[in-house]
Amino acid sequence: MTRIAVCGGVYSNPYALRAFVADARARGAEQLYCLGDLGGYGAEPDAVWPLLLDNDITVVAGNYDVAIGRGDTDCGCGYTDPRDNEFAQLMYDFTLAHTSRDYARWMTTLPTERRFTQDSIDIHLVHGSTLALNDFWWESLSDDQHALRVQESGADLVMCTHSGLPWTKQVGQTLVVNVGVLGRPANDGRLEVWYALVELVDGTVTAELVPLAYDWQAQAASMRAGGLPEAFVETVETGWWTTCLEVVPPYERSQGRYQLYRSALPDSFDQEQVSWADAPEVVDNGLPVVPLYGSALFPPRLWLYTNFHCNLACSYCSVASSPQARKRSLGLERVKMLVDEAVAEDFTEIYLTGGEPFLEPDIVEMVLYATAQLDVVLLTNGMLYQGWRLEQLRRLAGRERLVLQTSIDAASAAGHDVNRGLGSWQKAMDGLRLAKGLGLPVRVGMTSTPQNAHEVEPLRALLASMGITGKDFAVRPLVARGFSEQGAVIEDTNTVPEIAVTADGVHWHPAGADLDTSPDMLLARHPSAEYYVPLAEAKRLAVERFLVLRRNDGSLPLVYNCAV
Repeated sequence: MTRIAVCGGVYSNPYALRAFVADARARGAEQLYCLGDLGGYGAEPDAVWPLLLDNDITVVAGNYDVAIGRGDTDCGCGYTDPRDNEFAQLMYDFTLAHTSRDYARWMTTLPTERRFTQDSIDIHLVHGSTLALNDFWWESLSDDQHALRVQESGADLVMCTHSGLPWTKQVGQTLVVNVGVLGRPANDGRLEVWYALVELVDGTVTAELVPLAYDWQAQAASMRAGGLPEAFVETVETGWWTTCLEVVPPYERSQGRYQLYRSALPDSFDQEQVSWADAPEVVDNGLPVVPLYGSALFPPRLWLYTNFHCNLACSYCSVASSPQARKRSLGLERVKMLVDEAVAEDFTEIYLTGGEPFLEPDIVEMVLYATAQLDVVLLTNGMLYQGWRLEQLRRLAGRERLVLQTSIDAASAAGHDVNRGLGSWQKAMDGLRLAKGLGLPVRVGMTSTPQNAHEVEPLRALLASMGITGKDFAVRPLVARGFSEQGAVIEDTNTVPEIAVTADGVHWHPAGADLDTSPDMLLARHPSAEYYVPLAEAKRLAVERFLVLRRNDGSLPLVYNCAV
């Protein structure tokens, strides 16, 4: 039996390398290996060399080492985005200037791969992959791409680094281990770095990915003293990557804190076909990157579909609600759980919608629970404020953090009832006045169609006479979803995500939250009636899909304004 320890990407971090030696020896490792990229990121490249020699660490050259050894003008890291390359070049220039020529000459003696047999196991050590020195071997690659890299080797065990993210995968008869890197955390919010411990016994191999604690404070202080950018130090101190993001695939990038360079954010959506005003402000904290979630491209607004059955059957309902709609409701206890999750996941507001929420017997209890923690908008047609429901509505009078939003499509019954049902305009207007009479804050949303476009200004004037003005009245376009075959075409390819939760699953956007008519908007189905997709995973899925679908031409997605 033989136990070996393999690290990658030292990145001029002697503190982590020293900890690797001690930890690996303590775990019984008889042989130590490093898969290259000795410099970059940190401020002390020359401090790494004696640690490698004194501890008999066998080294495979990475692209950094080849470049430094030759005195190249760039690292050959394999980045394609200019912003990634900007940070990579800054790192490389510093490393080249602070690496002694003796150390650089030693790097030229290193092989770019090593292959040997140990305990009847054919082992292949590479830096990037079996295809190229700077190839990024990501865990999320397709099965075909994994197989291609394995077939190029044919070894029983292939070990690599370069991507900076540790993982293991059995590909056919070959175990593939990406050992991660020592130079910076693995974009996981942990301050530890990673290496792999491999055990070889009579033709069998097992690998363990080991989180490694080290003196990260000393590394951070060293980087600051060396004058390196604060964004680099931030990663060491938080565990989240702040540079070189565009090379990271959507699946891996969705698991980090940051997904976009700040320069990629839009200033506004004013020129778009449909727009969402009041995008959340992204605070400039000095970092070059921002999270997608919480930006104008993924607002921190959560939609909860309390139900889908409705007292109306509006001809253009985007989620196909009606009295005959398939019955499915979240229920009070599930809504409470989702509210608690929303707080934990930094959502700033909740929209309770349907169907008609006032058909749910516990809707007021839902509102009371939610408004105790977050701002809440309750979307209702306002037609059911009678009897017991009216008494329930009175319980909300004076409730802080609550707004009622009602749909009114015209200044008179004719322009409204044609799509929403005979008599619905008068009942909705009566409900609007009743809610205002109780002192409840109200908003109105109008769905604009070719037939009622002339009603915008008369309705605006009518609402103004009731004290409903400014942003409390909004006009939104008809969309071709649900019952409607006409209107703006909204898809995940041209809209930003606003997570909607239904009894079926989690959805990309509230306008496509009906699983039956908008299956393309589904992010994931709930595993069962008892177990729902966690909001943290819903956010990650939305981020991943956004990154997959993001337009290569740089144009912005649309923002369909369901909310006022």
